[in-house]
Amino acid sequence: MSSTVLKCGKIFDGESQTLLSDQEILVSDGTIVEVAATVNVPSEATVIDLGDRTVSPGFIDAHVHLTMDAANLQMQTLGSTATKALTGLSIARGYLNHGFTTVRDLGAMDPETPTLDLRNAIASGQVTGPRIIAAAHIISPTGGHGDIGGFYPTRWDIPVSALADDRAEVRAAVRREHAIGSDWVKTVNAGGYFSPGDDPAVCTWFDDEMDALCQTARQLGMPVAVHTGAADACKQAIRSGARSLEHAYLIDEEGVRMAAEAGVFIVPTMQMTQEDLQQLNDGTLADQAVWKFSRDAEQILDSQRMVAAGDADIVFGTDCGMFPFDHGIKEFSALVNAGLTPLRALTAATSTAARMLEREDLGRIRPGAAADIVAMPGNPLSDISATEHVDFVMSRGEIIRHSDTGRD
Repeated sequence: MSSTVLKCGKIFDGESQTLLSDQEILVSDGTIVEVAATVNVPSEATVIDLGDRTVSPGFIDAHVHLTMDAANLQMQTLGSTATKALTGLSIARGYLNHGFTTVRDLGAMDPETPTLDLRNAIASGQVTGPRIIAAAHIISPTGGHGDIGGFYPTRWDIPVSALADDRAEVRAAVRREHAIGSDWVKTVNAGGYFSPGDDPAVCTWFDDEMDALCQTARQLGMPVAVHTGAADACKQAIRSGARSLEHAYLIDEEGVRMAAEAGVFIVPTMQMTQEDLQQLNDGTLADQAVWKFSRDAEQILDSQRMVAAGDADIVFGTDCGMFPFDHGIKEFSALVNAGLTPLRALTAATSTAARMLEREDLGRIRPGAAADIVAMPGNPLSDISATEHVDFVMSRGEIIRHSDTGRD
């Protein structure tokens, strides 16, 4: 039985309002066994001194696309499933080095299941990477945000998303996602900025279709994540029983209040807006996004501040894949700049994300939790940018990165 003891100067345990000082963490076989001022150190244990670091639960990014490349989306989507899986593995390993020990992948844009294959390979120990929780495909109406057929000549039929156009087709699409082993159902009920031919200000499911999707998922025990934009689309998703609103670009105060009352989580992907603004200013934003994003940018920023000021649970998610993964860590600062406290931003990527995922073993440093642990110089509760300098990463009890030992 392998054991590790971490001697910690300060700990953010994922839930407390302040940092704990001078604690030790005993890890054995991938699980946290004890957290105390002094733990019982097994004779064979490896002892690591993190006394000059702030230790935290591993970060959870609840909205990524490991197999997508927005800068080259049309051609990348045509790539083979194997190419996407191998590229996704390389990206996942790099993201783990930034401290992300768990990611929720919300759509591979591939007819097969590269993200489920990656999930299974990592979980079985065949390869190293962050824990993956996945929705294999995006269930979309024809012409909706998940339908990228507009990128290609009409004679090309590339079923990279799950298209459905009435209640029966919606139910069948959800059942297929369940059958292939998706953890979540991902759907879209409003247009997007990078997809052609749709509009984020327009709701694209009828109420009975959205109801049918959520009812079927609930029957099968699957939570639903909804890419959404327009205020009425946000409210439709809440009424139908979604567990998380992704982006919620144009949500209003009523929608934020409804989410809080219904216990629906909001994943606002705020850094992506900053990336899009930069591209818009540089003249490099994708052509199909320019008119939509130019129209909505100020309202998106207003909605993000509204979300930050509200009582709904906010979960850290980036939409990386739509922009480079090495920028994902900036989401912490984007959340704080929108009005969250550093504490709330940290819990968004740890215990709040774990609650959304219904994983009591994640996002916390306490006995019985998974040994997903990161450390960084500085104090993220006083300066959230400390999160950008993680230099120790433990995933499932295995040391992935430790600058003091040259694993960097």
